[in-house]
Amino acid sequence: MIWWKTERHLFDIFVFLETIAELNQGNYPKKQEILEFTAHIDQLEPVPEIREIVAFYLEHSLMPKVAKGDAVHLAYASYYKIDFLLTWNCNHLANANKR
Repeated sequence: MIWWKTERHLFDIFVFLETIAELNQGNYPKKQEILEFTAHIDQLEPVPEIREIVAFYLEHSLMPKVAKGDAVHLAYASYYKIDFLLTWNCNHLANANKR
């Protein structure tokens, strides 16, 4: 939260529709608080090209097929030319061994 309070104003912040869908699934601590928090972030619209990018990532093993959701997030970031993708996923998206 420190970053959000001190640095957030330096960036344009967006959330993907699929992220909201993931956040709505399951039970986890502070779920309602997180959903309310993300409700105030601009959402990027899904477009057909994103599905094509996902398919390319999966077909060419740039993202594992078991991590299709991660491929979707990366495809949004690629399509919309997002400079930074915030994630807590260190297996595929924030893995120092991946390029």
